Amino acid sequence: MTRLSVNLNKIAVLRNSRGGAEPDLLRAARTCLDAGAHGLTLHPRPDARHARADDVMALAALAAERGVELNLEGNPFAAPRPGYPGFIALCREARPAQATLVPDDDGQITSDHGFDFARDRELLAPLIAELRDLGCRVSLFADAGSEVEAAAAAGADRIEIYTGPYAEAHHAGDASAALAACADTARRAAAAGLGVNAGHDLSQANLRDFLAAVPGIEEVSIGHALIAESLYEGLSATVGRYLALL
Repeated sequence: MTRLSVNLNKIAVLRNSRGGAEPDLLRAARTCLDAGAHGLTLHPRPDARHARADDVMALAALAAERGVELNLEGNPFAAPRPGYPGFIALCREARPAQATLVPDDDGQITSDHGFDFARDRELLAPLIAELRDLGCRVSLFADAGSEVEAAAAAGADRIEIYTGPYAEAHHAGDASAALAACADTARRAAAAGLGVNAGHDLSQANLRDFLAAVPGIEEVSIGHALIAESLYEGLSATVGRYLALL
């Protein structure tokens, strides 16, 4: 069965837009877990525009208390600065079950591409080794069609297929080419010994078609669509609908 990890960044965005502590990130996390979500995802960025370092530690404690996985996402090359100690330092303190490395720039609104593994393999390898020494499973953000064999050679445990182009194609009415590219990437990753995750713009509208076409997806990380849909139907009900799809 594919596992659901709920990304809570959008809860943090709403909180930060007003200041203070509402909506409560931990209450939202507990609600998702009570509804059956298998894990929690957080992607703190250096500018702290949504998730902050203290959120990471709070969710790490909750994940340990509940016996679920915390998936921490971030760019390991982003420089530390006040309020952001750096991604590796956060992992060293929080010890997430999974560290997902993403090549996003500081100013990006959201992640929109995977690594160039042929170019970045040598830079990634020592960071992957360090994270694995901390006990983290390491996943690398990957474009469909990318050289995932090089990700395996760098020491990664998994890839996360960037599904933004698939979601756009699905919305436009013809996702066949995007699905074929994702399926081929998943098969090549599995052949190289990698587990396969997926995420970005997956929603209730497109998730079933994706899972039917792409083999062996171990985990999906869903945040923006799930939180948006929960405004209409409630957080518990929305998590339940995703679990039914999985």
